[in-house]
Amino acid sequence: METHGSLTRREFLHAAAVGMAATAILPRALSLAGQTAPPRRPNILMIISDEHNAGVLGGGGNSLVRTPNLDGLVAQGVLFENCYCNSPLCVPSRLSFLSGKYASRVGAWNNSCRLPSAEYPSVPAILNRAGYQAYLCGKMHLDAACRYGFQEIGKSPTNAHHMGGRGKRRQADDLKASPGYSIRFKDSRPGASSFPMDHDRRVTGDVTQFLSGRKAGDEPFFLVAGYIAPHFPLTAPEALWRHYEGKVPMPQIPEGHLKSQPLNYQHLRVGFHVEDVPEEVIRRSREFYYALTEWMDGQVGRVLAALARSGLADNTVIIYSADHGENMGEHGLWWKNCMYEHAAHVPLIVSSPARWKGGQRRRGACSLLDVARTITSLGGAESPADWNGDSLVPWLDDPATKWKDRAVSEYYAHNIASGYAMIRIGMHKYVYHTPADDKHPAQREIYDLQADPGELDNLAGKAEQRQRLEEMHRALVREIGEEPDRTEPRCRTDIARGYGPRGAGSEPNPGAASLREPGLGAPWTPALKGMSHDLRSVSA
Repeated sequence: METHGSLTRREFLHAAAVGMAATAILPRALSLAGQTAPPRRPNILMIISDEHNAGVLGGGGNSLVRTPNLDGLVAQGVLFENCYCNSPLCVPSRLSFLSGKYASRVGAWNNSCRLPSAEYPSVPAILNRAGYQAYLCGKMHLDAACRYGFQEIGKSPTNAHHMGGRGKRRQADDLKASPGYSIRFKDSRPGASSFPMDHDRRVTGDVTQFLSGRKAGDEPFFLVAGYIAPHFPLTAPEALWRHYEGKVPMPQIPEGHLKSQPLNYQHLRVGFHVEDVPEEVIRRSREFYYALTEWMDGQVGRVLAALARSGLADNTVIIYSADHGENMGEHGLWWKNCMYEHAAHVPLIVSSPARWKGGQRRRGACSLLDVARTITSLGGAESPADWNGDSLVPWLDDPATKWKDRAVSEYYAHNIASGYAMIRIGMHKYVYHTPADDKHPAQREIYDLQADPGELDNLAGKAEQRQRLEEMHRALVREIGEEPDRTEPRCRTDIARGYGPRGAGSEPNPGAASLREPGLGAPWTPALKGMSHDLRSVSA
């Protein structure tokens, strides 16, 4: 069910009786002294982390990781078990969400892109026109000249990039791995300070101060708190890491699986220098990812505590999600960039105990574009008719509401031979890899996520899957609006041309250099002696 315009009566109206408990908001209007009480639109607090694997969440079923604050949010809210980012990379994912459209529709190809104009009808801009005050604190990975309707609290270096629009050319035959592996693994170590941790502490402080200064009678706000953790570098406090030392299971990769993967995923392993990573490095990096996720959860807890102290919690909808996931060595891959569940699947929690009973689950597939529609719907704002996505509000209100159970994601960025797109419908996932050139035709993947949750059995070559393959491809094209085979050459033209002199060849803000995706640095060949005792002892 779509709600492309105003909210329903049930969403808009609630009681204003004196002395009413905060959790007893009624789904109808009450009359006071013959007057109809005006509806109070909720504040909307969106906490968005970076690179959070949806499987590393206690409230989602992981019994090892300690995420008590997010787990508490699950207990008081609704967990969407199958939410997807619309592109498994920072900037395309975030621009897609802000614009309400698939990344290919707004030219958000890679981490050097921006929306077509600074005045684009984005989520914050639309809410501003509806009487909200839209604020951003922390990472949204924006061009220095574009805020898209946000007022920025603090100055995050992640929003000081000068986007040039250019990207790496495709290299279909370039699969020669360099000796060694990515220097990123060198930072999987104990530490109390890192660029993500220092950045995120400032975000927590600024958000806390903001909330303490708001009053119940103020205009409603839409606030995005943008955290970097648990994005690499995977540096985390030693006390947290010790809890996970030796306990995080290793990836299960059957013999022959890596060679059977599509050409693009083989390119990702070579391009990101994650071929032949030693087992001990994989183990340690997974442990530190868990530790950094727990550390990030602590920052979320401080924000939630500040909201509780502010007196605004009763009329604030809290949304927690991430821009994409983290592969953690599964399928031989690290970071994001692919369509496997570890990268494309993201956590999504929506909580407002005064509106929705806590501890609920929704199992159908949805995406961050649905979250964009949901936010404008909650604010009573009119979304553009050409937006993708559907409001989750009716489904939040009633779990029996018929839901589309569908999500789409795209990737057209770096370290691949050609672009690709994914659609999930029900328990099946289909991925289409466009032809790289005349020698490298299109490749396809189909997975039955119920029978094969690890996505190790690609069914695309089986005759009995032919009809499903064609049906899912047609559904993918309908959803995006064009054949991916047409999207890929359009992308190649755009990333070769860029935006012109202002951004061509420019570098992002130096403070965010550690987060820049295309420049991965040289491969790193460490000495492994002593690694099992202290990762810091490893020399380059």
